[in-house]
Amino acid sequence: MITTVIAGNPKPLSRTLSAGVNLAELITGSAPDHVIDVIALGPGLLGWGDATVADAVATAKASDLLIVASPTYKGSYTGVLKLFLDQFETATGLAGSVAVPLMLGAGPSHAMAPDLLLKPVLVEIGATVPCQGLYLLDGTAQEPGSSASWRERWVPDLLRAARR
Repeated sequence: MITTVIAGNPKPLSRTLSAGVNLAELITGSAPDHVIDVIALGPGLLGWGDATVADAVATAKASDLLIVASPTYKGSYTGVLKLFLDQFETATGLAGSVAVPLMLGAGPSHAMAPDLLLKPVLVEIGATVPCQGLYLLDGTAQEPGSSASWRERWVPDLLRAARR
């Protein structure tokens, strides 16, 4: 199973990226095969045809399991993540991939953001999203128990779906 973390934080090497990597390890028991720190793709995200962006898109398309992570920014996912997701074809771009929407935020008021905002775009570009999205508080995202109940409920379903 090929696992990729996509982190759409405007800061490189962010807590969002770390949370995505941690979640991939908790789900699969090993480090992700690939990590795409979207901000590192630079201005190539603003158009189509950039070779580095195309390579990142190809990596995501070849993945069985994607952790798509964003901080909550102005009540939604970040613009830099949107620029990356716009690179995928509607309905078929991530066909065959299972995705987990992951968002971090400062407080519980945006806890529904992964399901209301990020999950629909992942489904729109063809990913299968068989589970509830995960919302973590910035201050506790790195704590081992921060996603325990979510993991207990959803990891078996995710692994079954990703191995098909």
